[in-house]
Amino acid sequence: MDVSRFDDLIMRAFDEDLASAGDLTSESIFGPDHRSSARLVARQDGVVAGLAIAERVFYLMDDAIEIESVAHDGDRVSAGSDLLRLAGHTRALLTAERTALNFLGRLSGIATLTARLVDLVEGTGVLIADTRKTTPTLRALEKYAVRMGGGSNHRFGLYDAVMIKDNHIAAAGGIGRAVAMVRARVGHTVKIEVEVETLDELRELLVVGADIVLLDNMTASQLREAVAMVGEEMVTEASGGITVDTIRSVAETGVDVISVGALTHSAPNFDVALDFDSH
Repeated sequence: MDVSRFDDLIMRAFDEDLASAGDLTSESIFGPDHRSSARLVARQDGVVAGLAIAERVFYLMDDAIEIESVAHDGDRVSAGSDLLRLAGHTRALLTAERTALNFLGRLSGIATLTARLVDLVEGTGVLIADTRKTTPTLRALEKYAVRMGGGSNHRFGLYDAVMIKDNHIAAAGGIGRAVAMVRARVGHTVKIEVEVETLDELRELLVVGADIVLLDNMTASQLREAVAMVGEEMVTEASGGITVDTIRSVAETGVDVISVGALTHSAPNFDVALDFDSH
């Protein structure tokens, strides 16, 4: 991943933290030539993501900071593990600390939750996918974190895939009309996904056809029936209210994909810290 594309995002994070006054605490205590060494340390077991972004944060704060990578994005780490080792001007290390930890904690939390769900469905062949329920401006990074946790990405935005949802269907006057209008606009090279909430809606969709059907908020028994109805006609995707307690039973219904909004909207922050070495 080319992390330089996120430079503007990082600089805006710096501006949020520093405004026009800078780091009042660090600049009051340490002179410009004071140097320190420190370690980025995992405080829990999990999967890390965002180390490249954290490195970029320190580099943009002071390109003279020396950085040694100990772990890499996608690695499973244990509590107490060193992730990065750093050496440089004390002011720069302290000033960049929180911004780096915010990115790393958020992204590693997503990767860790994703890996947990992937582990729970092991052996079923189902893909665990994210959704568009992401933090504004952080979507590319959060979806990257899902991949680092072993998950798959759903569409990145409204621009790269067709997904006909309940409100489209209601406003268009039915599934058949919505699908027909989309086909007339996008042509045969773009895949069409349609959301259904009942087996009756699925029957209606099977008449007109689509590439993917999203089976929304269905019970395990309904999902099994839906999978049998679809056969090889469409890719089946289950979504809606799926948790760590239910995901295995959903995967065992035979669906191809399970999409989980919680991967990005409810992942707990990963506990990570910057520990300074004693002088």
